[in-house]
Order: sequence, then structure tokens, then C-alpha cells
Amino acid sequence: MDNKLITVTSPLLPNLDDFHEELKKIWDSKWITNNGSYHKQLEAALAEYLGVPYVSLFTNGTLPLLTALQALRITGEVITTPYSFVATTHSIWWNGCKPVFVDIDPATGNINPDLIEAAINPKTTAIMPVHVYGKPCDTKRIQEIADKYGLKVIYDAAHAFGVKVNGESILNAGDMSTLSFHATKVYNTIEGGAMIMHDETTKKRIDYLKNFGFAGEVTVVGPGINSKMDEMRSAYGLLNLRQVDAAIEARHQVAIKYREALREVDGITFFDDMPGVKHNYSYFPIFVDAEKYGMTRDELYFKMKEANVLGRRYFYPLISEFSTYRGLESARPENLPNAHQMANSVICLPMHHALSDNDIERTLNLIKNKSKFNEI
Repeated sequence: MDNKLITVTSPLLPNLDDFHEELKKIWDSKWITNNGSYHKQLEAALAEYLGVPYVSLFTNGTLPLLTALQALRITGEVITTPYSFVATTHSIWWNGCKPVFVDIDPATGNINPDLIEAAINPKTTAIMPVHVYGKPCDTKRIQEIADKYGLKVIYDAAHAFGVKVNGESILNAGDMSTLSFHATKVYNTIEGGAMIMHDETTKKRIDYLKNFGFAGEVTVVGPGINSKMDEMRSAYGLLNLRQVDAAIEARHQVAIKYREALREVDGITFFDDMPGVKHNYSYFPIFVDAEKYGMTRDELYFKMKEANVLGRRYFYPLISEFSTYRGLESARPENLPNAHQMANSVICLPMHHALSDNDIERTLNLIKNKSKFNEI
């Protein structure tokens, strides 16, 4: 029996010979960081590909979140979701602000706009929603609330590379959006990230802030940080941009096969594509109803793991359950029933461009065979 390890994700890698050719050019130039040629090329190429006006590259996906809060001078309280990766809320905490958790919409996993307004008080200055699994938030409703109360909106779009709604990039919503180009993402630069903004003035300010605040050789305009992407990763990113569409389509085909096979499995549910949305298929979460399925989420998760098929309980536990945040009033479980339900039932199945038909079949057979591992 084939027992090779099937990982939950796998990095999209450029052709090594092509990358080597670009590295030779960088070596010859001796310009390896500090806003070099490849850095400029990648910012321009990403802006065109994503359909956004301005892109500022960062060395990872957390630093643009931190910098967005700084650039918009956010203070006091920031409304956000507990159903995300910890970087979302950590960035709020590191900026000296207080995260306020709001429950999610179980139909999407995203922050529920109908609950945002009740969480607003005089200390609230911003909303930080997350496009969970790349599924677009209700940006129209969120913007209406933000405009009503004079709040800024920063979208954590780490999962939403290339996602569009009715032909428009989801990254154009809000005041700013941030991306992660981590190796586990649909598109990667090994480590990396970016911020999307709407005007040239903001682009310049962000570029100052990510370079220690320097606005010239001897001029520092603010307390910046060093978060510039280097030339090697920029070159890697340019090469990966050439093949990301094919990788997304390969993921799409995996999603189709998963859905066809699992639709009739009692106790297993999943998200379908949203109308009018161009998805990137960054993740494929399933949700386990233990009573109907006959096995708990964790029993299935460990059964898969013992069979060398790695899922991921993403996002479990909730951010609101971690020691830093669980003392907050908004973190009380009774305030977040939908988020807890989703966190306690989710498994993200293997999802990447390099999955073989055999990999998919092995994964599905483990789910469709409801026997516990030691009974097989």
C-alpha cells in the first residue's frame, strides 16, 4: 500500500535553472536589497496582475499588518475576528491597541457584519476583517458601518491572492489590504508579503515606514521599521507569477474532485464556490458533525495523520482562547458560538497544485471509510 507522506500544502517553486539565471544577474549587479531592480519589477507586475493601483512589498505577511495600523495611526480598540491566524490579532496588540472579537458568519467563516455595530464604542478606531480561506468578506456592508462611524478598515487578505468579486479585486476594498507570500500560500516568495493601497501619497508613506522612516538620504519622517523584500525573493516572486494561474487551476481541479466525492458523505460539509467570485482555492476545509459522521473531528484528523495524510485544524484553537487574549470580555465563549463551532469541527484537507490523483484518492478513502484507524 502506498504510504508516502501527503502534506497539507506544498510550495509553488520556480524552475531552478531559471532562478539560477536570475541569481547570476543579481550577483553581477551586487545590488541584493534596498529597493533594487527586481523589487521594483515585482511591485509593478503584482499591481498589474492583481488589478490594484499600488503595491508595497514586505519581507513577510505580518509586517504589513503592523505597518498599516501605524500608517493609519490606529489607537484604542480594533474590531476583528477570533477565527484567523494569530498574526491578525498580534499585530493589533503590538501596536498597543485592544482587539475586540466579533463572532463569524457560519456560511463563510468571515466576521459577521451584523454584529460589528454592537461592538463599536467611543474607543473604536478600526475594523480588521479577514477573508478567511480566501472567501470574500461582505465588504459593502463593512464599509457602510465604517463610514457611518468614521472607522478605518484594514483587510487581512493573507488568503486572498488573486480573488475577485464580479471582476474587481477584493484587495481594493477598505483603506488598505495586506497579503502574505509565505511558502504555504497560493503564491509565494519563500517568505514575503505586501500591502495594497489606493493612492501614491500613501504608497510613499508606507515605503518610508518600511525603510526606517527614511524619506531621503538624511531625512527621517517617522519611526519606521526595516521590512523591505530583498532582490533574491523578488526575482523568485517574478518567476512564480508566471505559473500561478496554472497552479490555481490545478487547485480548482482538486476542489472539484473533493466536492464530488464528499457531497453525499453524511456528517461532512464544506464550502461551495460563491456566486460571482473568482476563487484561488487556497484551502479546502471540511467540517465534521460527529453525531452524523460517527467520528469526532479529532478522531478523523489523527486517523488521517496515522495514515500519513496530513490535514490541518485551521483555525483551532481560536485566537480568543490563547492566554494573551482569553481574559478579554469579547473573548468569552458565549459571545463567539459560531466561531467555536467551526474551530471545533474543521479539518483543512491537503490542497496544492502538485497533488496527484492517487493522493486525492487516498485522502478521500480515509474520509469515506468511517472506521477508526485501528479498526481498518
